Amino acid sequence: MASGGELTPTGYLNHHLTNLGMCEAEDGGLIVGDCTNGGFWTLNLDTLFVSVALGVLFCFFMWRMAKRASADVPNGFMLNLAEVLVDFVDQQANDIYHGNSKLVRPLALTIFLWVILWNFMDIIPVDLLPWVAHNVFHLEYTKVVPSTDLSATFGLSISVFLLIIFFNLKSKGFGGTIKEVFSAPFGPALFPANVVLRIVEEVAKPISLALRLFGNFYAAEMIFLLIALLPWGAQWFLSVPWAIFHIIVIPLQAYIFMVLTLVYINMAEDSH
Repeated sequence: MASGGELTPTGYLNHHLTNLGMCEAEDGGLIVGDCTNGGFWTLNLDTLFVSVALGVLFCFFMWRMAKRASADVPNGFMLNLAEVLVDFVDQQANDIYHGNSKLVRPLALTIFLWVILWNFMDIIPVDLLPWVAHNVFHLEYTKVVPSTDLSATFGLSISVFLLIIFFNLKSKGFGGTIKEVFSAPFGPALFPANVVLRIVEEVAKPISLALRLFGNFYAAEMIFLLIALLPWGAQWFLSVPWAIFHIIVIPLQAYIFMVLTLVYINMAEDSH
């Protein structure tokens, strides 16, 4: 529902799609608010706060379920849900990842559940949390879906990219990695082509991960905002079917991100 009757439709969309940023002002001070033109080094405070809060929630939930877990049949919905999620991710990791690193399965579970929680913020009515932030904390801008912030999706994908490099070096050593870069797939004689293809392949991984997640949920958030501009009765008629469809997309995008992470790490450990 559109908040702030003085806003035009364009102003309403721009307001909801603007992060609460912190950046450096021209006089050397700090700006907290709209940092759209604030330069490269801008912290999106709302994305950071929501991401950390969801991460703490996920860790607390899994810690509590781990304390309650036993060899008996799981009792209670939340414990059953935790075990289903762990078993599901573990099965995916067993099918895709063929190495023996103890980091990979917790990493896959963390990515899967964290991205799901990111995405589920899109189901909350678009005006609810910004209204609370404005009226309780006096914040002018609040963007609460981390998946719609390109810096968040790129931050996660670049972390995966650094892990790919780590697993390459861990599995093959520095010399083996360099040898592979220069000699695969066409042999040492065509090392310039090998290097170019390797650069394109490696750079495409974080870019595709980040843009796929960002594009899906930025578009979904835009549709929710457009629905919120309609009269109140029409909002429910359109938003409920779209939300139901979106609930299917939410775990699917998290699953794709997790599976591609497992695939890339397994490829990093494999030798050509």
